[in-house]
Amino acid sequence: MRDKVIKAILDSGKEFVSGEELSKELGISRTAVWKHINALKEEGYSIESVNKKGYRLLDSPNDLLNPQNIYHNLQTDIIGQNIIHFNKLESTNDYLKQVGNDVVEGTVAISEEQTKGKGRLGRVWESKVGDGIWMSIILKPDIMPYKAPFITLIAGASVVKALNNLGVNAQIKWPNDVIINDKKVCGILTELSAEIERINYVVLGIGMNVKNEDFDSKLKNKATSLHKEGYKLHRVDIVKEIFYQFELLYKKYLDNDKEEVLNICRDYSAILNKEIYIIRNDEKELVKCIDVNEEGNLLVKNSSGQVKEIISGEVSIRGVKGYV
Repeated sequence: MRDKVIKAILDSGKEFVSGEELSKELGISRTAVWKHINALKEEGYSIESVNKKGYRLLDSPNDLLNPQNIYHNLQTDIIGQNIIHFNKLESTNDYLKQVGNDVVEGTVAISEEQTKGKGRLGRVWESKVGDGIWMSIILKPDIMPYKAPFITLIAGASVVKALNNLGVNAQIKWPNDVIINDKKVCGILTELSAEIERINYVVLGIGMNVKNEDFDSKLKNKATSLHKEGYKLHRVDIVKEIFYQFELLYKKYLDNDKEEVLNICRDYSAILNKEIYIIRNDEKELVKCIDVNEEGNLLVKNSSGQVKEIISGEVSIRGVKGYV
């Protein structure tokens, strides 16, 4: 019922909606309406209450990741149409893996805080309350399992396109990191449940630093946030734009059109035409990045001029002088 109350207020924009109107529309008492309004204020909504006029939003609630805020004017058919919101969760990826067979494609788990957030290769992802966007999307594509890794590139392309559309000068460090000023602002983790010839589901995790200002000594030289880089964006605006861009590119991919994803990954690449280190286990090799091929794999040239194809998930990448 509270979701219906905030939806009515969101739909009214800057206009007042009376308690009587809400009472009749929702079939509850005016006292119940008042209680829901107070609860919404406690959640962080800035709602003005005026006698004989009713209620209206004073400020846009674009930093509150409540489902109704994301649903409002969301321009997707699938992605984000079912959102499960948590104040605290161990891991949004782990949660969706637990319920993966029971939820519809495009379902999103989003949490204000993760206590066991994770990145690639078992790394820990710090996910403090309110500081960022910690979410996972479940996908159920009708493709062969060996094609699933390309979904990581779709995610990277959609995040970097979304951020650039919002005015952020962001790039991709193949295959799954989004960076600003040579520091990581967003990581992507793709996990798969499949049989030999069919996918049960793909869980796509996206972790983005939005408000973090301080990073510990291990991270300060390679991690950053949108606010730290001067981009004071609202989290809901970012989430909606990511959903929109992802759905566009995902639908094209399901129609066997990978061109736009590949073009974005090339155009916004932080490593193409640069020398980098390819790290596999404890071995480090200096190579030059020359392209991303049609399968989404990285083409590199080693010191002897040999061209190699690097498959995501097999290696880590580091720049010659630092993270990139």
